[in-house]
Amino acid sequence: MKLTVKPLKQKDAGRGLAAVDRRSMEDLGVENGDYIVIEGRGQGRAVARVWPGYPEDEGRGIVRIDGKLRQEAGVGIDDKVTIETADVKPAKRVTIALPQNLQIRGNIAPHIRDKLSGQAITQGQAIPFGFGLMGMGSGQSIPLKVASTDPEGTVVVTDSTDIQISERPAEEIAEGAAGGEARPDVTYEDIGGLEGELEQVREMIELPMRHPELFSRLGIEPPKGVLLHGPPGTGKTLMAKAVANEIDAHFQTISGPEIMSKYYGESEEQLREVFEEAEQNAPAIVFIDELDSIAPQREEAGGDVERRVVAQLLSLMDGLEERGEVTVIAATNRVDAVDPALRRPGRFDREIEIGVPDREGRLEILQVHTRGMPMADDIDLEEYADNTHGFVGADLESLSKESAMNALRRIRPQIDLESDEIPADVLDSLQVTENDFKEALKGIEPSALREVFVEVPDVTWNDVGGLEDTKERLRETIQWPLDFPEVFTELDMQAAKGVLMYGPPGTGKTLMAKAVANESDSNFISIKGPELLSKWVGESEKGVREVFSKARENAPTVVFFDEIDSIATERGSGQGGGSQVSERVVSQLLTELDGLEELEDVVVIATSNRPDLIDSALLRPGRLDRHVHVPVPDEEARRAIFEVHTREKPLADDVDLDALAQKTEGYVGADIEAVCREASMAASREFIQSVDPEQIGESVGNVRVKAEHFEAALDEVTQSVTEETRERYAEIEERFDTAERETQDRAVGGAFQ
Repeated sequence: MKLTVKPLKQKDAGRGLAAVDRRSMEDLGVENGDYIVIEGRGQGRAVARVWPGYPEDEGRGIVRIDGKLRQEAGVGIDDKVTIETADVKPAKRVTIALPQNLQIRGNIAPHIRDKLSGQAITQGQAIPFGFGLMGMGSGQSIPLKVASTDPEGTVVVTDSTDIQISERPAEEIAEGAAGGEARPDVTYEDIGGLEGELEQVREMIELPMRHPELFSRLGIEPPKGVLLHGPPGTGKTLMAKAVANEIDAHFQTISGPEIMSKYYGESEEQLREVFEEAEQNAPAIVFIDELDSIAPQREEAGGDVERRVVAQLLSLMDGLEERGEVTVIAATNRVDAVDPALRRPGRFDREIEIGVPDREGRLEILQVHTRGMPMADDIDLEEYADNTHGFVGADLESLSKESAMNALRRIRPQIDLESDEIPADVLDSLQVTENDFKEALKGIEPSALREVFVEVPDVTWNDVGGLEDTKERLRETIQWPLDFPEVFTELDMQAAKGVLMYGPPGTGKTLMAKAVANESDSNFISIKGPELLSKWVGESEKGVREVFSKARENAPTVVFFDEIDSIATERGSGQGGGSQVSERVVSQLLTELDGLEELEDVVVIATSNRPDLIDSALLRPGRLDRHVHVPVPDEEARRAIFEVHTREKPLADDVDLDALAQKTEGYVGADIEAVCREASMAASREFIQSVDPEQIGESVGNVRVKAEHFEAALDEVTQSVTEETRERYAEIEERFDTAERETQDRAVGGAFQ
């Protein structure tokens, strides 16, 4: 039977599986767990265990195998292979050779048998293998060799197979026919969350190399260059490595700074040599890492060398001489710093952004990096994919490594560091637990959001007492466009760009901003107004630009400006100081919110308790469209706030929250929190003074917060909002409502005219 090769899903790679769609399995007469021989071009041959195909492959005649099996069979993705059933005998005895540098004491045969159980192996085959935590992920596994098998030929390891360790090291065992070369460093299965981007790169590089006749028929030149750009750590270099490994092409790499020389003309000569060698070994790929370091914009380049290198690169990529079958892949995380002459068609034909991965991408990346890891059953990778907003591939790799290191620290006391060998039973006992992952997560900061303070808050709507109308308005403005985009598309409706929450201090404005970011599963960038201001001209505006740039890259994002009146005062009022820095910040904010660049899935929340100071241009529709008054809570809301703050407290039976809500007229949320804290303090003071210090641990369960403690707290904490303050905010609300009505009337009047 002829089937088409496709890559395997990340989580299933490295297990010797071939995923075949059910219809092909029936036609071939094989069942789940049977063995098949996959034959490619020439002498390529691989044995794999059949696995039911993925639902999307049904009836398409597809076999999915990983990079190791593709290499053994001598095939690439989209090639046709011949599949037939294999007569694979169970192995009675298998001798395994270990690398010279692997020092393990004790019987590791059961460990190897467990890992190889069910896999088809052949004499001379190299097997990538992870000993507990020593093989982190597929690329870092230890290569074992199959020294001999009984019976000979391809056999399958079973629970009764006798595993023996060879006295000869793996380096001395010759590669078998099925083993081929050592496993490629990086395969397509080692890349997670970049399916679309990988498809684009393959289309540009594999197609011209494998089927140049397609381009001849169309009468066009095949693409010559791909520029991969995006934040650091997203997988640009990894993708180039995978493409080079998967395609049977010569691979040359240029690390930018390496070719720079102080001698005149030497840098250009080194570049020419790389391209000449590539041409002689065509088809070839030249990979330039950190392109911005050798090809910066010539007007801004400080030295003469950089300008000459850029000119040399331009002529090599698009000069009078034909380049032949040489494709150039370049990677950079500063795409705007690259000389614009390089970024035109004919040189880098396609620019592919390798962005920050979404939830599904993060799950795939975590599956790649935990593939060879002995993990406890209670670890839910989906939960970590949900909670790692702003994490790029390198961060997730670091998370996996750190959690493994935490597991290693636990068993370190059992390891004798003086000894040359590690006991096999210690290796076997290694396991990564849920707690290891949680501890590792605390210490890793997301790279994509490193320059701006970011968090995904853990505040929910349940932590916000009362304020139901305000909550509902925030849900409509922020959550609905992110959760139900199809409704907005159908009604041809633009989501609100921003919300201004204003009200007296302590009413819960910041708390509500955090809750809405959490509930809408968004990244949360928190900007405290004054931290953007700088004495250097242009620095403040640059800060605003960077915040919005990060927000776009990591959408969906809620950008939260606390105390926005400190940086967005009315222009012309003279309050920004002699340098008018505040006026320039306002102008920058206006263009970011409503400029030529669209804000996709980015919402701005601003809070202020002095909305009368904010520049009026910021408050018009299309910028901070919604003005939400967060009022002083009424009696019902105060009751709800008391409930939130006493939820976990051991209250005595005489505490009446309704009575407390009645007594606290004029108290805001922060005041009520202070009352609850003060009452708890009074209860703890009374308890500690009345009990012997040695008996505190035994009798702490009896402590209660009583009504008298709340009474004492109310005497201590007074209301922070006066009647005069409340009237002033009511006036501001009336003014905003009038302005909004006038805007709507003008719009309606204009429509009638």
